[in-house]
Amino acid sequence: MTDPVPSLRHTIAADLRTQITTGHLKAGERLLSEPKLATHYKVSTPTLRNALALLQAEGLIEKIHGKGNFIRHPLRRLTYTGGRLTPDTDLHVTIRTTKVRARGDLIPLLKVPSRTPLTEFLYLTHQGESPHSLARIYVPQDLAPAELPWRQPGWAETRETVTARLPASEEASTLRISSTLAVLAITRVSSDTTGRVVEAALLVLPGDRANALFITHHTTEERGTEG
Repeated sequence: MTDPVPSLRHTIAADLRTQITTGHLKAGERLLSEPKLATHYKVSTPTLRNALALLQAEGLIEKIHGKGNFIRHPLRRLTYTGGRLTPDTDLHVTIRTTKVRARGDLIPLLKVPSRTPLTEFLYLTHQGESPHSLARIYVPQDLAPAELPWRQPGWAETRETVTARLPASEEASTLRISSTLAVLAITRVSSDTTGRVVEAALLVLPGDRANALFITHHTTEERGTEG
């Protein structure tokens, strides 16, 4: 059985991919406009955009609204472990604080009544000019720290749920990624010694630049009963 003939979008994507990986197209360089590229490859603009979407999903190019398509600088793959991204020396963070009310999924997540006053901390990390990860942290206002939330000595338990999914349109736009690129969505809920939820964090990590590492420590008694 012979392999199927590649589609035009795959042929165009393969040509551009080769130019990027061989250095003919360099990181930070702006591609020709989509109409000019469509003319160059003798295809329709929608076909050309489909080809670019493949490369965007691979993390090779990014589309900046109003500016065009650019070759991406190689993004460093970081590891999420213990509530942190490591190593984080190449990242810088912008933070926005907003007063909000508990609604939707935040109500069962934080175990609070509807419209409970919350403080939202929005973290957007960048590597160079490229957005790298997004986090929204919610804290009841009567517990909100003076500056930024951080792990407190009274915290007794943190639960993390990791889901692989496609990004919401707002997430894709903020992180400048394709809507077809899978993300790691991490929901982290921390409680104090009384069982009260003191923080809920919603993290979105694009799959082309993040790993999640979980470590289990076994006690001596557990190791002795294995086997």
